[in-house]
Amino acid sequence: MDALQEYMAAWPQLLPFLFVLLFTGIIAPLINRFLLLKQHGSRERNLTRQFIVLTVIVIGFVTAIMVTPMSGESRRAVLSLISIGLTAVVAMSSTTIVSNFMAGLMLRLVRSYHPGDFIRVNNLFGRVTALGILHTEIQTETRDLATIPNSLLVSTPFTVVRSSGTIVSTDLSLGYDISHSIVEELLVDAAEKAGLEKPFVLVTELGNYAVGYRVSGFLADVKGLVTARSTLRIAALDTLNAAGIEIVSPTFMNQRQLEKGDRFLSRPPKKVDSQQFTAEEIAFDKANEVEELENLQKEKSRLKTVLDELPHEREDASPNAATGGKKAQIREELDRIVARIENLQEKTEGDED
Repeated sequence: MDALQEYMAAWPQLLPFLFVLLFTGIIAPLINRFLLLKQHGSRERNLTRQFIVLTVIVIGFVTAIMVTPMSGESRRAVLSLISIGLTAVVAMSSTTIVSNFMAGLMLRLVRSYHPGDFIRVNNLFGRVTALGILHTEIQTETRDLATIPNSLLVSTPFTVVRSSGTIVSTDLSLGYDISHSIVEELLVDAAEKAGLEKPFVLVTELGNYAVGYRVSGFLADVKGLVTARSTLRIAALDTLNAAGIEIVSPTFMNQRQLEKGDRFLSRPPKKVDSQQFTAEEIAFDKANEVEELENLQKEKSRLKTVLDELPHEREDASPNAATGGKKAQIREELDRIVARIENLQEKTEGDED
């Protein structure tokens, strides 16, 4: 009975401690939700959002300890114990969590790549879909999502395809009996048929049995990078076959007996229906959605700025038909963009779930 009375007497002293914990448990999710709505699906702001929420939780936890009904010496002992525990955790995870966190800060400051960019790291190649506080997510050519620790990106050289355009190339080897001037003319023609700009041909190797060639061209729309590479190879194959040039080196061996003048050429291509979807539409669907969200958010901000800069009409003034029509057009475009943003945001959140 005495223990119960002591407990009931001490209960009011615990109210500040419980209130701080409850307040932190409510305010942290609300802040997280508010920041998620504020960023409108932008993965670039994940680092800031997570850092703010983590800071709020830490401050709330420390405040709860400070208002706990205990002596000053006991409070200092608890804080010291927590500090020692945090130090031990940081020391044990310094090679993983802390290093990835610091690498994430560095990558955010440097901004070497953005969501939607093509990136190659070691044997991984794909488009960036998320910039996390500890990792970077890319979508590969097989539509899979690969997670790369930020520390790996800091310590390992990586390649980013420029959004303004890139060079698409393919290598092949031909025999010494074919003049390089003929080969260059044919390969340049193939690159033009593949839709590449400013095509050029390089001789990459004078081997023991074959000459190495590399045909290249400028691709302005990098979103079709995977398809463009395949298109260039197909164009080179068809062009050389049409010219009667075998794409085999002199070391090519076949056990069949051939008649004089026989060549190893593929059969003339049959007319086939064009593909309904490109490789990029299927493989990089999430990356396309993330990039579209980023672009829509920028366009939304721009239209809001334009709308705010338009002159405001007074109620007693005669309406300006030109200004009013422009405002209505901008508002209509804003509504369309907001609806598209919400649709894409729901879709990306559904994919994550």
